[in-house]
Amino acid sequence: MRLSLPALSRPRLNSVTLVNTVLVLAAAGGVFWAYQIVSGPAAAAGASATTTRTRVVAVSQGTVSQTVSASGSVASAATANAAFTTSGTVTEVGVKVGDTVTKGQVLAKVDPTSAQATLDTAKANLTAARAALTRDENNSADDATIASAEAQVATAQANVTSAQQTVNGTVLTAPIAGTVTAVNGAVGSSSGGSSSSSGGGNTTGSTASSSSSSSSGFVQIADLSKLQINAGFAEADATKLKAGQTAAITWSALSGTRATGKVSTISPTATTSNNVNSYAVVITLDSLPEAVRLGQSTTAVVTVAEAQNVLRIPSTALRTAGGQRTVTVQANGANEDRQVEVGITGGGFVEVKTGLKPGDQVVITTTTTTSTTGPNNQQQFPGAGGGAFPGGGGGFAGGGRGGN
Repeated sequence: MRLSLPALSRPRLNSVTLVNTVLVLAAAGGVFWAYQIVSGPAAAAGASATTTRTRVVAVSQGTVSQTVSASGSVASAATANAAFTTSGTVTEVGVKVGDTVTKGQVLAKVDPTSAQATLDTAKANLTAARAALTRDENNSADDATIASAEAQVATAQANVTSAQQTVNGTVLTAPIAGTVTAVNGAVGSSSGGSSSSSGGGNTTGSTASSSSSSSSGFVQIADLSKLQINAGFAEADATKLKAGQTAAITWSALSGTRATGKVSTISPTATTSNNVNSYAVVITLDSLPEAVRLGQSTTAVVTVAEAQNVLRIPSTALRTAGGQRTVTVQANGANEDRQVEVGITGGGFVEVKTGLKPGDQVVITTTTTTSTTGPNNQQQFPGAGGGAFPGGGGGFAGGGRGGN
């Protein structure tokens, strides 16, 4: 009896399984392709290139200047703040901003009624004291009585002098000749305070009483024929400054306008702002350019050291290492290093005292590094939607369910 075994059937792939297998392989290829697109530019974004250039320049003769600079403003070398020394109501103002005045010219007045009454009383008291002294002397009064009468006359005289000064203080006059730059009051307002003037950085004056105009003066005057530059130099630069050094001035608002001047004064004390020290420096101008006005912003460049007709090389040719300064010299087609002694540095040049001669060819090597920055690529596949692959939704494009 022969037993028959069931025939082993060969597994068959249905059409759905085959389609999904193909789609998986295609998706894997798409992942690799997308990765190359995304990572390629990103890797190149941080790339950099270094370029070295060499040029040869001849040692020349000329001027090397070392300078320091600071911002400043235009100011008058002679200013005055004129204020009433007698308080009262202003009855007259005879000037306005921009007027030119002479020294001693009447600027304004206050009501003198009260001051004049005080003066009249003081004069009457003086007359009475003198009459009493005369009577005592005619009556042969004792020494004590006469001494007392003389003291009363002296006191009365002092009161008259004081009262007269008060009357004089009701009229404000110009302490200097110049131009009116401010009028800090009007008819009907109250006045009183101080009068001060300044010149060359020095200020003198006296204070009598306070009012709204006392701090700055009832009338401010500046001599516009004597202008200067007030600048603040950093402490490291200020140590190099000396009176008499030359300065070049440029204006922010006046294109192409230049002037020369000299350092006049350097403040011995520093001014501190935001933990930075600076020193006030006054620069007098040799001439006044047109259209210059008070308060204009300027830049002052002061020459602190200068060497004329000396050997010089570009500062980029000099190397410093271990306290020694060297340059590379090209001679007979070969390069050699030479030690040099240098002096003043400024304006892109270095003074060479020893080690080189006119006409020597020095080598300048510059190295520049450039980097490229690519776009900020997002790490995603082009056209990705809700799914991970093109046209993806919840699974593979066109994918159905598993095989039956």
